[in-house]
Amino acid sequence: MNDRHGTERLLHHWREVLPHDRLAHLIRDVARMQMRALQQRLAMHDVSFGHWTFLRILWVTDGLTQRELSESAGVMEPTTFSAVKAMEAAGLIERRQLAGNRKNVHVFLTDKGRALEPVLVPLAEEVNAVSMKGMPPRTIDTVRKALLGRTQDSKGVQIIKGGQKAPEVAIGFAMTLDDGSKELWWMYKG
Repeated sequence: MNDRHGTERLLHHWREVLPHDRLAHLIRDVARMQMRALQQRLAMHDVSFGHWTFLRILWVTDGLTQRELSESAGVMEPTTFSAVKAMEAAGLIERRQLAGNRKNVHVFLTDKGRALEPVLVPLAEEVNAVSMKGMPPRTIDTVRKALLGRTQDSKGVQIIKGGQKAPEVAIGFAMTLDDGSKELWWMYKG
């Protein structure tokens, strides 16, 4: 199915079949469309969506242990192990032990992995810009505040600014601020 047909089918569902379906379904559908758009852009640079998640975390906090990377990404350790192994084979990261600690394996970006940040981040920003195209800034602000509010109120799910280690981390993500600096945030159920 091509993207145009899928989009038309989705719009038909929301406008005509079940226009009052649950908001959670609409949010999920929009998120899927955004992820698919980003996956297509990342694929042009031989980066999978799963690797994108780990790269974003490492661009902010390089040198995490595999366990910390797994917690930050909100995935199980075997999933992280497989992704890290593939990313190492692609030359994006390297795994190594630090002096004095032979137990933990740390994950570090290579020059190639670090060089992808200025290439890939604009692709994600483009997907974001396309999804907001035509929306007045006030609407964008309202939607952002409403969604952030829901994440904090939805059965204990919270978002906290990085630097703090949250129990049961669901996902870690980086935000680039207007001044170009980065912040790491954690979403968790606590």
